[in-house]
Amino acid sequence: MTNNDILRRLRYALDIKDSKMIEIFKLSEYEIARPDLINLLKKEEEEGYVECGDNILECFLDGLIIHKRGKRENMPGNVTTPDLPLTNNSILKKLRIALKFREDEMLSTLKLAGMVLSKSELSALFRKEGQRHYKECGDQILRNFLKGLTTRLKD
Repeated sequence: MTNNDILRRLRYALDIKDSKMIEIFKLSEYEIARPDLINLLKKEEEEGYVECGDNILECFLDGLIIHKRGKRENMPGNVTTPDLPLTNNSILKKLRIALKFREDEMLSTLKLAGMVLSKSELSALFRKEGQRHYKECGDQILRNFLKGLTTRLKD
């Protein structure tokens, strides 16, 4: 999946207007003009399409977390670093945080799209890379989560 596709699907699933998306970007201290946003939301074959880089998608996801949960104050000595390159695992994790989803909500959202995972398979997606039980999140899992999220929020 491309970052542009993820951004479009999130916008649709969460029913976010352009002005709200710009506000969400601002929450993560990223300034984006409406024409630039529109170009990010275009499909590859459309004129004016601009590729959405990892840093832009991460800014949106971080802004979404702040929008949904509020700003988190850093503890002294606790420095946050970007999760670049952005992986499907980190995207799924950020969405889980932003939406305040527990394990059962994640599983039921995937099930709405016809994908069944066990609790252990799901928890493996949220482990640190390199950990023994870590599992890479494929495009199919992320795509199905976004599809299930759309179904969950639109019905």
